[in-house]
Amino acid sequence: MPEVVFDRGTVLVRGGAPPPVPGLLWDPRVAAWRAPACLYPQVSGALRASGFEFEDRVPGPAAIPQAAGPPLRPYQEEALGAWEVAGRRGVIALPTGAGKTVVAIAAIVRGGRAAIVLVPTRVLLAQWVARLREALPFEPGVIGDGERRVEPVTVCTFDSAWLHMDSFGDRFGLVVVDEAHHFASGRGEALETCAAAWRLGLTGTPPGDDERSARLAELIGPVVFRMWVRDLSGSHLAPLRRVVRGVELDPAERAAYESAYGPFVAALRAFARTTPGGTFREFIRAACASEAGRALVAGRRAAGRVVSTAAAKLRLLRDLLREHRDERVIAFTADNAAAYAVSRELLVPALTCHVSRSERERLLELFRDGAVRALVSARILNEGIDVPEAGVGVVTGGSMGKREHAQRIGRLLRPLPGKTARLYELFARRTFEDREPARRMRGVLFPEE
Repeated sequence: MPEVVFDRGTVLVRGGAPPPVPGLLWDPRVAAWRAPACLYPQVSGALRASGFEFEDRVPGPAAIPQAAGPPLRPYQEEALGAWEVAGRRGVIALPTGAGKTVVAIAAIVRGGRAAIVLVPTRVLLAQWVARLREALPFEPGVIGDGERRVEPVTVCTFDSAWLHMDSFGDRFGLVVVDEAHHFASGRGEALETCAAAWRLGLTGTPPGDDERSARLAELIGPVVFRMWVRDLSGSHLAPLRRVVRGVELDPAERAAYESAYGPFVAALRAFARTTPGGTFREFIRAACASEAGRALVAGRRAAGRVVSTAAAKLRLLRDLLREHRDERVIAFTADNAAAYAVSRELLVPALTCHVSRSERERLLELFRDGAVRALVSARILNEGIDVPEAGVGVVTGGSMGKREHAQRIGRLLRPLPGKTARLYELFARRTFEDREPARRMRGVLFPEE
C-alpha cells in the first residue's frame, strides 16, 4: 500500500501514483513524490478527500497532560478565540507587555497537542522555560544554549530550529513563534520543515509591506487579532506620558554633521531624480555597489554618531537622570558606541551584545532590586527582557523603525501599582532627526492613517 512518511523536513508519498496535489513534486532520486513538511496537513487531507488509499506513517503529535492554564484578560480571551476561529493558524499582534506569552500558553494547554515554541534569543528561551514550568505539570524540553532535550512541549531558539527541525519536525501539532516578524524576511526553512498544522505567531508589530506580510501568512497565517498601545494604556498597561525635546548641535558638531551628511543627501536626491519610485533600500543597495557609494553610506553613519552623542543630549540626559533619580531609567542609544559614550560620561552601566550573559543577568537583577537606578543600552533591551520596574525611558538617537520603537516603549509599559510610564525622545534640530519622533510613533500608539 502507498505510504506517507516524514523525511528530513519533508513528506514523501511512495509506493503509488497519487492524484495531483499542490506542492507535491516528483523526486527521481528516491522515486517518490515529495513536499515540504509544512504542507503535510494539506497533502494528507487532499489525498484522503480524493479517495487515494495510503498508510500514514507520519507519527503526529502526542497528547500532553491536562493543565488548568493561565487566567486570561478579556482581550487575551478575544485574541485566542480569533485564532481558534481562524483554524488555529495566524498571528496575534499585541503591544509589548500585554501578555502574548500568556495567550500562547493558554493555546498550548487548550490544544492538548505536543507543541514547540520558537524564540529568537537565549534570554527568551530561559524566560519561556520558566513560564512553562509554572503552567504545566511536567518539565518542558529545551533546544538551544547548549541543551537538546525534546519533550511534548519544547522551547527552541530560532537558530537551533533552523539547524535541527528536520529531525523532529513531525513530533508537534502546534508551533508557536515568538517575535514572529523575524520570519517575514528570513529563517523560513525552520517552519517549512515542521509538519505542525496549528501555527501561532506572536508579535508587537507585524510587517507592514505586502511581500513580507504574505511570507508570514504563508508560513504561519494572517494577522487574526491586533490591539494598539492606546487600547490598553491606563487599563492593562501603565499609562504613558511622552515628551519630545529638541537640542542644538554646537558649532563643531554642526560642521562635522554637515561634512558627513551633505554628500549623502546630495546623492540621495540625485537618485530620486533619476529613479522615480525608487526606494531608500534600493538607493542603499546601489550605493554599496561602489567604493564611492560605500563612502557616502559611511558618512551617513558618521553623521548619526554626531547627533547620537551630541553634548546637549548628554547634558539633558544628565538632567533627566537627576530629575528621576528615585525611579528606574533606561536610556536607549543608536548603537553600542553611543551606549559606551553615555556610560563613560554619566557613569551609567551599559548593556550591549558584548556584555556576557552572567554580567547582563547580574546588572538586570541589580536594576530590578533598585541597587542600580539607570541602564544604557543600544538594542539588547529591545526584545524579550522583562523589566517591569523600568518606568522612564530616554531615547537619545537612532533611526529605528516603528517595530523597534514599539519594543522600547513596551519595556516601560508593564504595569505596577501607581506606575505612570514616561518616554523622553531627544532629537537634534536641523538634522535628519527632525522628523524621527513623529515617524517612529506612526503605527505604534495607533493605526497608521
